[in-house]
Amino acid sequence: MDLLYANDRAGAYPDSWYAATATPLPAFPALKGEARADVCVIGGGYTGLSAALHLAEAGRRVILLEAQRVGFGASGRNGGQLGSGQRVEQDDLERMLGEDAARRLWDLGEDAKALVKDLGARHGIDCHLKPGVVHTASSDREVRHLHHYADHLRKHYGYDQIETLDHAALQGVCLSPDYRGGTLDMGAAHLHPLNFALGLARAARDAGVTIHEGSAVLAIDKGTPATLRTKEGQVRADHVVIACNGYLGRLDPGVATRVMPINNFIAATEPLGARVAEVLPRDVAVADSRFVVNYFRLSHDGRLLFGGGESYGYRFPADIAAKVRKPMAEIFPHLADIKIDYAWGGTLAITMKRLPYLARVAPNILSASGYSGHGVGNATQAGKLMALAICGDDDGFDTMAALPAPPFPGGVALRTPLLALAMSWYAMRDRLGI
Repeated sequence: MDLLYANDRAGAYPDSWYAATATPLPAFPALKGEARADVCVIGGGYTGLSAALHLAEAGRRVILLEAQRVGFGASGRNGGQLGSGQRVEQDDLERMLGEDAARRLWDLGEDAKALVKDLGARHGIDCHLKPGVVHTASSDREVRHLHHYADHLRKHYGYDQIETLDHAALQGVCLSPDYRGGTLDMGAAHLHPLNFALGLARAARDAGVTIHEGSAVLAIDKGTPATLRTKEGQVRADHVVIACNGYLGRLDPGVATRVMPINNFIAATEPLGARVAEVLPRDVAVADSRFVVNYFRLSHDGRLLFGGGESYGYRFPADIAAKVRKPMAEIFPHLADIKIDYAWGGTLAITMKRLPYLARVAPNILSASGYSGHGVGNATQAGKLMALAICGDDDGFDTMAALPAPPFPGGVALRTPLLALAMSWYAMRDRLGI
């Protein structure tokens, strides 16, 4: 079974609140016959669209092949949070890689946030970008950890946009009885993810990128040039960018052993009206400290967009709304009666170290994926870094490609059941407060 088709109708976005409120973009034609390009990009999410846009702006002839619709995958379904730094905290990176490498990664993380904001402004992308992400904790120990980390960022990185919140201060931001404190990062942000992806697609198209939807790549024949084959055509290109993330399948087995797809789920409630004051008195996004993270924010029409629950394998659960309502009820028990208008699933990709996996899979083929829930900034930046590398500036790409990327135990065949066992263990620890 192929994740590209396991849970969705061919050529259609999921029935999400994002799809219902997105600025429509007419479909692009499928590839038919033979074509030639300087660069062929596989995948129409943030990574591929950013790579294509930056390459076209640098004067390259670019063809982008998307199996479904642009923004179809995680780029059009995620929680919309644009976080600071990397997915792994800076003090952990310092211990893992050393202080110099950790600082370089912090700077890249800040550049990623700036890139998303700049692209939105420069191309007039109406994605409701707003500042503010809260990190919350359900135990005093976790509150102390978050406050210590904010202090660490101030002292060692000069980052002064985080405010520490005790229990009383947090209640002025997020009214959940589960949370005991946290931090508010006003340098981070949140946005409408599908509108951002569609805006990148418009910008890429206007810059001269040829986009083909409904054009799944069946095989890559490596060489110079490389040949990419679809059902009805093929592209010969001097360079290839693989930007498939959780939908890679077996297109490149070497990447697949290090990047694993997992499913995550979001529900959109009915408009809350005056009840917004009972949930999020401030219009900020929230992510908690559980290993299986709950994340949520308000939509621009006053709904609660709540993400929670994961699954492994191919199929989404039959009742996604029920799956999300369970963690939502733990965080907001006073919303037990609230109606859910939309519920959808999406497939992202993680790595063993929760750091992106960028690699040269051949001298003229680059790949980036495995953003582990930090993809709004990381993926957009990875696309630009691959574009720069193809144009001869590979410093940023090489920095990210040097990150540790061990394969999952058991390879492609056993990674899913082993991860499911591990995640069940961590979910139990969350429930016990360990």
